Amino acid sequence: MKQRVIPQFRMTDWATSRAFYEHDLGFKVEWEHTFEPGLPVFAEVTLDGLSVFLTEHAGDCEVGGAAYFVVDDVDALYAALRDRGARVAEPPEDSPWSTREMLVIDPDGNRLRFANSNS
Repeated sequence: MKQRVIPQFRMTDWATSRAFYEHDLGFKVEWEHTFEPGLPVFAEVTLDGLSVFLTEHAGDCEVGGAAYFVVDDVDALYAALRDRGARVAEPPEDSPWSTREMLVIDPDGNRLRFANSNS
């Protein structure tokens, strides 16, 4: 099934956020938009078919959001992030609700929790 809800995170500096999502986490920048040079950026980044909108527009949302990503193998993702030099706030661990999860925090304090699918 195609992703039907796309989380949106507020960012304060596109260059910093782009480097973090693209280099550290391995997301692909699908597109970025500005109405004209020097104005705020709105962009979409994707990892394994999971997309997030990133916005510099102050009125779109607040810094410090959160999203929960269900992935096939959180331990493999953790190893890939570690190999990229990414800082993981909480490495994978088993939860009381029968998932295995890890937490990454972006440069603006947005929380990205990655969990194994239960299938």
